[in-house]
Parts: sequence; structure tokens; C-alpha cells
Amino acid sequence: MALLGSCALLISLPAVLLLSLGGRASGMGLPPPPPMVNFSIGVQGVVWCKSCRYPGYFPPMDASPLPGAEVYLRCKHGRRALTVPGRSGPGGYFLIQKSRQMSSFTSQQCRVYVPSSPARACGVPAYPSGRNKGLPLKFQEFVNRGNGLQGMYSVGNRLFRPKYPGRC
Repeated sequence: MALLGSCALLISLPAVLLLSLGGRASGMGLPPPPPMVNFSIGVQGVVWCKSCRYPGYFPPMDASPLPGAEVYLRCKHGRRALTVPGRSGPGGYFLIQKSRQMSSFTSQQCRVYVPSSPARACGVPAYPSGRNKGLPLKFQEFVNRGNGLQGMYSVGNRLFRPKYPGRC
């Protein structure tokens, strides 16, 4: 019985110490929990038309930017799914930013889709091939925003090409 009483004392002693320190873990030599961080995600990329000379033609890629392309960030895990729409702007560049509801998905569960080209003459998916193949997210950097951190991801380039070469 004496042994049982000493075990009870050893078990309750840390609880008494914790209560006497106000319940804060930092009193026991551990750092305090971090404050709530507002975390958001940003995904960027460029939509191009291969082999056509539209405004903004870039000779090293033999491609022109495609402004106005519909872009979707799609994340899914089991039954949960989230789709965030976007659109490429001047220069074919797009940036999709989302601050809420993204924390329950990992970057491996998210892809960017550009289902079609805004230029009718340049409507065949060239890279990646196929319409249903989404672009994977590649981590770039953390960006410090005034209201928290943003994880910036890149999907690179989405290329379309004309169905008949030379007809743009």
C-alpha cells in the first residue's frame, strides 16, 4: 500500500506543478505554442500557344502567351473536394490565391487544370498532353504577407498548339 501511495504522488506531482504555473507549458522549459498564423496558398503559372506568333511572342520557346484562359485549382481527398477558379491575364500569367479551406489538403492532392485554350486556332493540348491531365504543384517559397504567410507554388507552363501547323 505504501508503494501505491508513492506512485500516486509521482503521478499527481506534475499535474500540481502545471497548475501552479498557470497551465502554461513554457514554465516547464517548453516553448509556448505559436500564435495563430494566417496561412494562405498561391499557385502561379503561364498559358502558352506553341508555334503561333500572337502579341508577346517569345522566340526561345517559339510560343505566344494566351490571356483569358480559364484555370482551375482542384484539390480532392476522399469525398472532400475544393475547386478554385482563375483566369490568365496579360502575358498568359495566372495567379490563384486562396486563404481558407486549403489547410485540409496537401500539395500532392491538388492540381491545376487549364481545360481549353481561349484561342480557337490554338486548341490542341501540347504539354502536358491530354485535357484531363492536371499540372502538379511545385513548392517555390514562403512569402511573408502583412496578415500571415503564403506558400507559393508553381505549375510551370501549360502549352497548347494549333491542330494544323502553320494555321494560327
